[in-house]
Amino acid sequence: MRIRVPATSANLGPGFDSCGIALNRYLTVKVNQPATKWEICHSLGSEVPTDDRNLLIQTALKIEPTLSPHIILMDSDIPQARGLGSSSSVIIAGIELANQLGDLKFTRKRIIEIATEMEGHPDNVAPAVLGNFVLASFVDRKVESVVQCFPEVGMVGFIPDFELFTSVSRGVLPTQMSYKDAVAASSIANVMIGALLSGNLELAGKMIEKDLFHEKYREKLVTHIHKIREYSQKFGAYATYLSGAGPTTITLLPLGQVDSFAYELEKMNVKGQVEKLEIDCLGLQTQL
Repeated sequence: MRIRVPATSANLGPGFDSCGIALNRYLTVKVNQPATKWEICHSLGSEVPTDDRNLLIQTALKIEPTLSPHIILMDSDIPQARGLGSSSSVIIAGIELANQLGDLKFTRKRIIEIATEMEGHPDNVAPAVLGNFVLASFVDRKVESVVQCFPEVGMVGFIPDFELFTSVSRGVLPTQMSYKDAVAASSIANVMIGALLSGNLELAGKMIEKDLFHEKYREKLVTHIHKIREYSQKFGAYATYLSGAGPTTITLLPLGQVDSFAYELEKMNVKGQVEKLEIDCLGLQTQL
């Protein structure tokens, strides 16, 4: 059995904790023969456990404690702690592992519900399951989601060399907003969504960069965003935004400018990896 889960980019500026897109970077889990104990074979670094302490197995056993151990091959090109949904992808894979080995017959909606309960918000897990562009809410312990096609657009990610854990990035956010600021922030998010759904990338980009929910508080943790945002305008970029909790930034720009911008971005004096990205339209995939 082979399970594949895409990377995700959440928030898109003002879509805080509710909007996300699936990207063409993947966690792949291959389930091999049964064993006397869980064994995870991977090349993800010594800090990632190779036994039942691995998040993949912890997630699966939380759902179905009676699962029989297997030898598992695990591979991922989703960088860890960079704002691209690395932990969400493992949680989704763990739920699907329990679903298949335990014959639980979960629907995609049920997988999203379980994952959201674990994560606390659906912005990463929903697109990881459904693919494409997903708008979701988690209110009164209920998950609602809508999947839509994202406009055809070029995407260039800048993935810094340093990690930024979600707990640290969330730690700089305010605990409350004034009613006036909340209305303004919500109106910006609403216009962004409407613009994306109508294919108006110029307006969507303006709204993305007007976010009031989180980016202005996290800028001190990801100072490179200003340099990239300013530089990207030379290539007609629509927007540069902080992916998830960061520190990765993603620039949306015309398709014909992707190669030129990526090439020039690599020459900037900022340490990190430049990636040309695309939308994943399939989401969670399982081959038995």
